[in-house]
Amino acid sequence: MKYTSTLIAVKNMEKSKRFYHDVLGLDMVSDFGANVVLDGGIALQTIESWQGFLENREVVFSNNAGELYFEETDMEGFLEHLKGFPVSYVHAPMEHRWGQRVVRFYDPDGHIIEVGEDMAVVVRRFAGQGMAVEQIAERMDVPCGYVREHL
Repeated sequence: MKYTSTLIAVKNMEKSKRFYHDVLGLDMVSDFGANVVLDGGIALQTIESWQGFLENREVVFSNNAGELYFEETDMEGFLEHLKGFPVSYVHAPMEHRWGQRVVRFYDPDGHIIEVGEDMAVVVRRFAGQGMAVEQIAERMDVPCGYVREHL
């Protein structure tokens, strides 16, 4: 067995395709109408067809029970890019205790999107601030080998 993708239900396929392309830079791999496959392992399914697969059970949006997670090497550039879109934020950009900068916001259907700073970039940012390998490892709560691997 192999994992192939994450599928999310959407209310408006065209709006969702634009969002995932324009905001996150994902390109369409396949378009089957009610199902669209994007690069990066994400599939979009119309709510009508998804509900049919679930034998017409209710589909609940905006439940905050999961997220789609992305990493970005240019966090400042992405945050500036994001300002050009009318997104609803889960929270403002923040820094986790291990030093990774992140932002979480909702897609048009209330699915949470997290964009976090690439962890290798975090390591290099701390090194650029003059931190030694051991200090970075302690700050990030990772092994020294992980830090060396990304320097």
